[in-house]
Amino acid sequence: MTEKPLAYLPSPAQSVWHLGPLPIHAYALCIVAGIAVALRVAANRWRTVGGREGDLWDVSGWAIVFGIIGGRLYHVISDPELYFKHGEHPLNALKIWDGGLGIWGAVALGGLGAWIGCHRKGIRLSVFADVVIPGVVAAQGLGRWGNWFNNELYGGPTSLPWGLRVHCLDIITGHATPFGTADGGQVCHSSATVAGLFQPTFLYESVWDISLALILIWVSRRWRLGSGQLFALYVMGYTAGRGWIEALRHDHANHILGLRLNDWTSIIVFLLGIAMFAWRRRIRHDAPYISERSEEPVSAKT
Repeated sequence: MTEKPLAYLPSPAQSVWHLGPLPIHAYALCIVAGIAVALRVAANRWRTVGGREGDLWDVSGWAIVFGIIGGRLYHVISDPELYFKHGEHPLNALKIWDGGLGIWGAVALGGLGAWIGCHRKGIRLSVFADVVIPGVVAAQGLGRWGNWFNNELYGGPTSLPWGLRVHCLDIITGHATPFGTADGGQVCHSSATVAGLFQPTFLYESVWDISLALILIWVSRRWRLGSGQLFALYVMGYTAGRGWIEALRHDHANHILGLRLNDWTSIIVFLLGIAMFAWRRRIRHDAPYISERSEEPVSAKT
């Protein structure tokens, strides 16, 4: 007889609600909540550097749209078999609300969108990036709760008291099903609940991201860094956390030389973060607008 766990984390058995004909996806709500928090944090920090609030909204609009497109493109390109192999429907690649946004693509194209917006407004991209990045990583932490609602991206089996109880969830209907396959490949037979408990990797990453956001805010107040260095710290901090969290995940992923694709991406991006931190240490731009002269080497200050 299987011993029942004394404690565990539950997962929702439903991720979609309907208001008449309109489906409300929990995943989408988590993304929207994250964006709202990111904008609120950015607005407060933007005012402290003398930026005009309207310019923040304009640049953020470019970054958000490009970021969502980039996140989805990365997910589809890195896992094409989920949408284009025999038996799958390619149009499902457009259904962002069902889950599947790759942070690497979101940051890359989101950065491109921010550059376009900054160029149009005459804003220094490095200053803008340092201002918004704590809110961005906090938004990533909130967005991970969408994976909890979708019963996806959890780790391997565990006996820890915070182990996660998961369901076989039908992403299309948003309801648990007793005759389906869970995100980790487990098959449900007569019960929608998957046997055993699993590592709540969504929770680990959420806590890591929100903690990193607070650390970045503290660092920016405690030390006067070179322009762009705070963003570089985010790159290093996020990829360091993502590396060990990826090692716990057992969901579908493509592998290269025994490592998950996201592990390789984390390693490469972490090294780029180190290079960027070293490169930007003597470059200081305090004013957000290019027309305002505020460039001075860090070493000139005592």
